[in-house]
Amino acid sequence: MLSFLQQLDGGILLWIQENLRSPLLTGIFTFITRLGDGGFIWILLTILLLIPKKTRKAAFSMAAALIWSLIITNLLLKNSVARVRPYEVVEGLRILIKPPQDWSFPSGHTSASLAAAVVMQRMLPRKIGIPGFILAVLISFSRLYVGVHYPTDVLGGAVIGVTCALLGEICVKWADEKIRRRKEGGGHGQGG
Repeated sequence: MLSFLQQLDGGILLWIQENLRSPLLTGIFTFITRLGDGGFIWILLTILLLIPKKTRKAAFSMAAALIWSLIITNLLLKNSVARVRPYEVVEGLRILIKPPQDWSFPSGHTSASLAAAVVMQRMLPRKIGIPGFILAVLISFSRLYVGVHYPTDVLGGAVIGVTCALLGEICVKWADEKIRRRKEGGGHGQGG
C-alpha cells in the first residue's frame, strides 16, 4: 500500500512537471512559494491585523494557530516521520528552487498557510478571508509545482493546518474567558 501511494505521489509530481510547468507559471509559483517561506506572509498579515481593534481577536487566533502549526509540523512530525524529499527519490523530477534543509512530511508551508487562512476565513469579513484562503491554496500547490513536496505531504499539512486553526481559536477564546472572569472577580471582590 505504501509503495503504491509513493508511486502515485511521484506520478502526480511528474505529471505536473510535464504538463503544467511553463516559464510564466514557474515565475509565478516560485514567487508564491517564497511568500510562504518561514510563514513570512502569514506573520506579516497577523501583525497588520493586530493594528485595528476589530481584527485583533482574529490576529491573536492566527498567531496561536501558527505557533501550533510550528510545534506540530516542524518540531514533532517532520523529525519523527523523516520522509525524504521527492526530488531525491522520484527519477526525473527537477526541483525549481533551492533544496529545503528539513524533511518532507508534512508540508510546513501548507500547514502554516491553512492555519492562518482558515482563521481568516472564519473570523474576518469575506473580502479578507477569501483572498487569504486562495493565497493559502496557491502556496500549498506551489510546493508541488516546484517539486519539493509530495501531494500527501501537502494533504497532511492541510489537515494539520485546519486543526491548528481550530486550536488557535480555542486558545484565544479560553484566554479571553480567563481574562473576563479575572476582571469580573477582581471588580466584585473589592469595596463589598
